[in-house]
Amino acid sequence: MYLGLDLGTSGLKGVLIDDDQRVVAEATAPLSVSRPEDGWSEQFPADWIAAAEAVIGGLPVAGRAAIKGIGLSGQMHGATLLDTSDNVLRPCILWNDTRSHLEAAELDANPRFRAITGNIVFPGFTAPKLVWLKRHEPQVFGRVAKVLLPKDYLRLWLTGEHVAEMSDAAGTSWFDTGRRAWSEELLAATGMGPGTMPRLVEGSEVSGLLRPEIAGRFGIPASAVVAGGAGDNAAAGIGVGVVSAGQAFVSLGTSGVLFAANDGYRPDPATAVHTFCHALPGKWHQMGVILAATDALNWFAGIAGTGAGALTEDLGPLRAPGKTRFLPYLGGERTPLNDAAIRGAFIGLEHATDRQAATRAVLEGVAFAIRDCRDALAATGTRIDRLLAVGGGSKSAYWLSAIATALGTPVSVPVAGDFGGAFGAARLGLMAATGAGAEIATPPAIAQTFTPDPTLTAAFDDGHARFRAAQTAIKGLT
Repeated sequence: MYLGLDLGTSGLKGVLIDDDQRVVAEATAPLSVSRPEDGWSEQFPADWIAAAEAVIGGLPVAGRAAIKGIGLSGQMHGATLLDTSDNVLRPCILWNDTRSHLEAAELDANPRFRAITGNIVFPGFTAPKLVWLKRHEPQVFGRVAKVLLPKDYLRLWLTGEHVAEMSDAAGTSWFDTGRRAWSEELLAATGMGPGTMPRLVEGSEVSGLLRPEIAGRFGIPASAVVAGGAGDNAAAGIGVGVVSAGQAFVSLGTSGVLFAANDGYRPDPATAVHTFCHALPGKWHQMGVILAATDALNWFAGIAGTGAGALTEDLGPLRAPGKTRFLPYLGGERTPLNDAAIRGAFIGLEHATDRQAATRAVLEGVAFAIRDCRDALAATGTRIDRLLAVGGGSKSAYWLSAIATALGTPVSVPVAGDFGGAFGAARLGLMAATGAGAEIATPPAIAQTFTPDPTLTAAFDDGHARFRAAQTAIKGLT
């Protein structure tokens, strides 16, 4: 058996798979977020341990006794601060905490950060959090001996080792993403030393063995290895078999993610594309992120007084975009605009704009935003030959048809099953335990594929051009 643990923001999930990668058991435990001040978002690491204890303890005894490898996945960018005795100094500052926006802007103004990391310094990244801490909580900053990312604190509890892996480390703003190593220059620029960083391994490598206390308590063999693991999106990539150039997935959750695997390092931070290491040696990945995907549809459903499913189920076959356009920037936008101030809009409303027309405009607006992400990735030389759709929005056939036609790329939906971060982490645990590699990260079976409609390609190209024109027009107005 191989165990994957995925430490999310709202809960921790454990998945147990066998040698044939069949899910044989799973368990979850909820987590809550503390918001003590406006823009702050924190969690207590002790709650992660309690959740992990509940999840592991909730798995079958026989399954735990057969575990050979454990993989870890989790929310990225969080700052877990430890003293010399590994005591937690303060609650973890999470990925969606914006208190360090001024510090992030200051670091990003130093061209060396983009040059070395291949990414913009976003407020949610780890390095600006430590600069904020030095200014606002100097007594805590002075005691920091180690900085761990959230899933790597779980690893410390499991193994007693301070270890990170490449995909998660790439989201700190301290990492040389091309060299796959910590940057002493960037650490020094934020008042940190290399000794405060954990040792690095690849996601599919062994990071350590279970502490005897943990192995005995949960009935797991002492020989079980703990893999490096991955950040949440890279783990999802492993789970859906997106591991080589040309492969990609689009996640239609609250936010939208276009994730593409690469065999080389091709950053372009000016487009707000994330370029990170993948969880496998010699692999990288790029992500375009839009902040409102199903969030935009749910917002409109609330206004329309019905459920999102009811809005989309009776739209019929794909139609050409109409005059009504929707810009899905309800809370700013990441890729390619990197604009926290821009807001959304309906444009081109007319008497003929009924509920169905407005719904189609919302779906088209998100599809065009994803096309913007695709174009940003393509500008770096990244190609997408096939696209898997995951997340709640992938239940809408109309939406997937619109995305396929807007991008000119077939979009496939996997059969029902869990192919998320926990499953990807379990695969990494299998790799670490057996020496297997990317060849076991196969794509899931496909339930349905949506192909671009050639009769509507020109209409969607024109619709995207009008979307971009509206995007330019509303900048500064909203």
